[in-house]
Amino acid sequence: MYAVTKRKRKGIIMVEKLFKLKENNTTVKTEVIAGITTFMTMAYILAVNPSILSASGMDSQAVLMATALAAFVGTMCMALLANYPFALAPGLGLNAYFAYTVCGVMGYSWQFALLAVFVEGLVFIVLSLTNVREAIFNAIPMTLKKGVSVGIGLFVAFIGLQGGHLVVNSDSTLVTVVSYAAPETFHTIGISAILCVIGLLATAILYTKRVKGSILIGILITWVLGIICQLTGVYVIDAEAGFYSLIPSWSSFNLGAIGETFGQCFNTKAIGSIKIVDFIVIMCSFLFVDMFDTLGTLIGCADKAKLLDEDGQLPNIKQALLADAIATSAGAVLGTSTTTTFVESSAGVAEGGRTGLSSVVTGFLFLVSIFLAPIFTTIPGFATAPALIFVGFLMVSAVVDIDFNDLTEAVPAYLALIAMPLMYSISEGIAVGCISYVVINLVCGKAKKITPLMYILAVLFVLKYVFL
Repeated sequence: MYAVTKRKRKGIIMVEKLFKLKENNTTVKTEVIAGITTFMTMAYILAVNPSILSASGMDSQAVLMATALAAFVGTMCMALLANYPFALAPGLGLNAYFAYTVCGVMGYSWQFALLAVFVEGLVFIVLSLTNVREAIFNAIPMTLKKGVSVGIGLFVAFIGLQGGHLVVNSDSTLVTVVSYAAPETFHTIGISAILCVIGLLATAILYTKRVKGSILIGILITWVLGIICQLTGVYVIDAEAGFYSLIPSWSSFNLGAIGETFGQCFNTKAIGSIKIVDFIVIMCSFLFVDMFDTLGTLIGCADKAKLLDEDGQLPNIKQALLADAIATSAGAVLGTSTTTTFVESSAGVAEGGRTGLSSVVTGFLFLVSIFLAPIFTTIPGFATAPALIFVGFLMVSAVVDIDFNDLTEAVPAYLALIAMPLMYSISEGIAVGCISYVVINLVCGKAKKITPLMYILAVLFVLKYVFL
C-alpha cells in the first residue's frame, strides 16, 4: 500500500513539474475534462478528412489512420514543447484545396500534393527556429489581436450553426434559417436542427449553473437524444444527404491500410515530373493559409485562456509554432494534408484547460480513436455544434476590450472580426485587418505606431490577393 501511494505521489509530482498545474491555476481533473471536450469537438475530422481526401484517389481507411496519427503527433508536440492546451489535426479548407484544386483542377497526383505539404512543413520549421513566425505574431497590435479573437468566436459559431443545420444555403441570401417543419426534410435536417437547439440550451444552462464539464455533457446529451430519435424513427438515415447512423457499429477496419499512404510523399514514380513554378505556387498557398490560420487560432485561444502577457505576446510562442510545423511535415509523411492548430481547442479552453496536460489527453484519444473509429466517427455534427456555438459566445466577450473611441484601432479590428465568418477564413480576416490597420493609420497621420513588420505583412497580403 505504501509503495503504491509513493508511486502515486511521484506521478503527481512529475505531472506538476512537467505541466505546472498550480502555476496555471488548474487541476488534473479540469485538464482531463478539457482534453476530452476538445477531442469531442474535433472528432468530426476523423470522418470528414477521409471523405474529402478520398476524392484525390487516396484510400479512405489509410487517411483516417493518418489523420488520427498526425493529430496525435502534433498535439503531443504542442503539449510537450509548449505546454499549451491546443490540439492539432489536418485542417479543413486546406484539405479541400489539396483534393479539389491541386489533385482535381490542376491534375497532380496526391503524392505530389503530399510532397508540397512536406516541404511547407520544413519551411515552417526553419521560420519557427529563426523567430520569423514569432516576430509576426508579436508585430500584430493588441487591439487587432482582440478583433481576431472575436472574429474566431464568430467563425466558430458560424461553423456550429452550419454543423447543427440551423443555418442552411440560400440562393438569394447565401444563408438562411432552416425550415424545421418541412415534410421532405424533417426527419433529417429538421430534427437535427431541433436537437442542436436543445443541446445548445442544455449547454448554456449547465454552464450558467457552473457544472463542470458542461460543454462535454451538452455534446453527450445531444448525441443520446439523437440515438433515441433514430430508434423511434424520428431521425432517419439518409447517407446520400449526409445523415448517417448515430449508433456505433463495428465494421471491418484494416489497420494495415496506413501502408497505402505512409511515405508516399517520397514516391518519385507516383509524383512524376515536377513543374517548379507550379510546385512553388502550390507550396506557398499551403504555407500562407496555414501560417495565418495558425497565428489567428493561437491568438484567439490564448486570449481566451488568458495566456497572453501585458504586451499581448504569447510566452513559448516559438515552441507552439515549432510543434505546428513538425506536425505538418509528419502528417505529410503519414499521408494527410496540412496539420494545423484547431480552433476547436477553444472548447477545451472554455472548460478550463490551461496546460499541455489537456493536449496530452486529446492526443491519446486521437491515438485510441484508430481502434475505436466507429464510435468517434458516429458523433454527429449536430451534437458537437452546440459546443461550437457556445464557445463562440465565450470568445466574442473579448469585444469589450476593443477601444471603440480610437477608430484607427477599432475599425481594423472590426473589419478583421467580421471578415472571418463572412469570408469563411481566419487568414482572410487577419489579412483584411492588417491591410486596413496600415492604410488607416498611415493616412490618418499615425504612422509612428505602425511597426516595420506590419508594413511588410500588409504588402505581402496585397501581393497574395494579386498573385495567389
